[in-house]
Amino acid sequence: MSRLAGKVAIVTGASSGIGRATAKLFAKEGAKVIVAARREAELASLVKEIAAEGGEAVALAGDVQSEDFAKSLAAAAAKHFGRLDIAFNNAGIIGPSGPTIGIAEKDWTAAIAVNLTSAFLGAKHQIPEMLKQGGGSIIFTSTFVGHTVGFPGVAAYAASKSGLIGLTQALAAEYGPQGIRVNAILPGAVDTPMYRTMNHTAEAQTFLTNLHALKRVGSPEELARSVLYFASDDSAFVTGTASLVDGGLSITRT
Repeated sequence: MSRLAGKVAIVTGASSGIGRATAKLFAKEGAKVIVAARREAELASLVKEIAAEGGEAVALAGDVQSEDFAKSLAAAAAKHFGRLDIAFNNAGIIGPSGPTIGIAEKDWTAAIAVNLTSAFLGAKHQIPEMLKQGGGSIIFTSTFVGHTVGFPGVAAYAASKSGLIGLTQALAAEYGPQGIRVNAILPGAVDTPMYRTMNHTAEAQTFLTNLHALKRVGSPEELARSVLYFASDDSAFVTGTASLVDGGLSITRT
């Protein structure tokens, strides 16, 4: 039996990378999916791919920094599919890079808004819909950066993504009694457009690859399977966790 049969899910940042792979996997596992991102054409393509594989999805393009968009996503799940059970709040940006003392306040604020505040806004409007069903599962995409490993020049990214771990724990404690589980995945390097932007030379990619115990970077599909675990009843007794899915990067010193 499909692991998400009868469930309805929201996936943000669904136009590429981990979000796109997860939306497709959710649909294969029986969920009806609301896919969200800024790029409308990419979302339309994703919906067609899901339909071609026998799944069902609705696209909604918008900016996750907007509370109105967060409201619209939760409302779309209720309107199109009658419920909301799962939310993968995955949208994120690299943000400003370089020496911290050179980061402009507006760039810092933008990173916090996209990576952290958007997740708060999403959960704020997803939780009431989930409570109508007696519970649900919320998953955030954090990172090992700023949690187990510090990298210079990415203060905004590290701070904003680390903040998601605190949000995860607070929401898990607050809404656990009402049946809502909240967890975060902490990917290592994953072969996505963001990864290639951050590591655009062969030297940079080789360096980062060798930091992992597995001596390779992950694929979006591998991360999607970890998200599926948290979305499904396989993780029914798991909440409030910051789960490393990093190919052993955090424990490697060779």
